[in-house]
Amino acid sequence: MARDSVLTRAVRIFDAFDPDHPSLSVSEIARRTGLHVATASRLVEELVRHGLLARDERRRVRVGMRMWELASRAAPTLGLREAAMPYMEDLHAVIGHHTQLGVLDGREVLFVERLSMPNAVINVTRIAGRLPLHASSSGLVLLAHAPAGLCDEVLAGDLAAFTPKTVVDPRRLRALLADVRRGGVAFCPGYIDERATGIAVPVRGPGGDVIASLSVVVPNDGNARAPIPALKAAARGIARAVGDSSLTR
Repeated sequence: MARDSVLTRAVRIFDAFDPDHPSLSVSEIARRTGLHVATASRLVEELVRHGLLARDERRRVRVGMRMWELASRAAPTLGLREAAMPYMEDLHAVIGHHTQLGVLDGREVLFVERLSMPNAVINVTRIAGRLPLHASSSGLVLLAHAPAGLCDEVLAGDLAAFTPKTVVDPRRLRALLADVRRGGVAFCPGYIDERATGIAVPVRGPGGDVIASLSVVVPNDGNARAPIPALKAAARGIARAVGDSSLTR
């Protein structure tokens, strides 16, 4: 078996970090990557010298500022986030709790922006966090407008349930996706946590294709549907802003 290249091993080191593990010891990096401790230590030290990784006061390793700088320059969602932020801020001021923006990445929704409020209802999503498409309101919006091949692939795969409310039956999911396309909204009470309701709508690009999902997470109660009109209005505003910015590039 061919050995992994140095670049591949470096990528594995970066993949070891996630929202739940923002800092790791070298031994933890070795365990999570499958690398020998000596190899992991040598690569970590080299990445630290280049500023791509950094050590904190406890000598634990974090992603470095240089990596953040490079990623920020290349982020394909930067224009989308800049166009969306004023509308997200207005929506968040009205709704409270959580307002977030997600994009399709493989078979997951990747959250590229999130606004939250102290004492808001529970929400497991984070900026740069991910959720499977079938389980979240944002993911369902993106899946409903994804190519048929991706939809078939997701529905044929492992559909994990976060709560008893998560829809994991492929036939029910197909019907749910049709409802999302028809009604323009995914309403998901208790799908991720039984105390919370996720509500998402599509954000369309200049050509009409769905480029993102705009969502809120609110308490799972009798008022959960109230944000839908404001959510749809904000998504239309983002679509206009994205269209305007595309004309000036």
